[in-house]
Amino acid sequence: MADVIHAWHPDVPLVQEVLHARFEHHAYPSHTHDSWTVLLVDQGTVTYDLDRHEHQTSRSAVTLLPPQVPHDGRSATPDAPFRKRVLYLHPEWLPHTAVDAATQTPTLFNPDVTAAVDHIHSALNDPADALAAECTVLALRDLVQPHLKSPVDTASDKPLARRLRQLLDDRLEETFTIAEAAADLSAHRSHLARVFTDTYGIAPHQYVVGRRVDRARRLLLSGHSPAEAAAESGFHDQSHLTRHFRRTLGMTPGVFAA
Repeated sequence: MADVIHAWHPDVPLVQEVLHARFEHHAYPSHTHDSWTVLLVDQGTVTYDLDRHEHQTSRSAVTLLPPQVPHDGRSATPDAPFRKRVLYLHPEWLPHTAVDAATQTPTLFNPDVTAAVDHIHSALNDPADALAAECTVLALRDLVQPHLKSPVDTASDKPLARRLRQLLDDRLEETFTIAEAAADLSAHRSHLARVFTDTYGIAPHQYVVGRRVDRARRLLLSGHSPAEAAAESGFHDQSHLTRHFRRTLGMTPGVFAA
């Protein structure tokens, strides 16, 4: 079977590139990236040298490669294929002080980290889930920081959380990013998402989806079609509404309104 590569640049803040690939025989020469590389190997095992020290991936862990540090990559078993999913995240995703720690210990044996990365890839498959992908990229940062011995400031900021909630409510029908909201509120995007989650017990994108489903319910009961309800409640399209509606209420909009 030939090598298979699919790469794209999603319209999601902090995500520079996404790569899904399956290699039969390919071996990467030593190279660097200007981004943080978040690697999941779903099939096979990859051996790599990072800053002249050998490491090996694990299917139960995430590999985090820092920017500007040379690394290579090859199948741990000669002639055995490997399949991987990679996120290339902007250098500012983590502080520069985290580079040395990531170079020393690039493997993250944390099921929450693995689940978050998997969720990001799933969200990136649908442009309608861009906000969910962005929020999870920010949450992943907080999950990774303790591993890199760079603690996150967890000070409560409820007024800021309330301001974000008001902004989300006011722009429910619009497509926007946490980065844009952070600029409007003069806050750092990671801090903004974290404060909202700490205050309300729900991530910003989950709050938005819930509010949109509520609005769609009222529109459906007022006689609007599913397509009209989707458009007027801020969903990307009817299929986007149907997916979240079923996940929330256990039925499709059509069944709900019948």
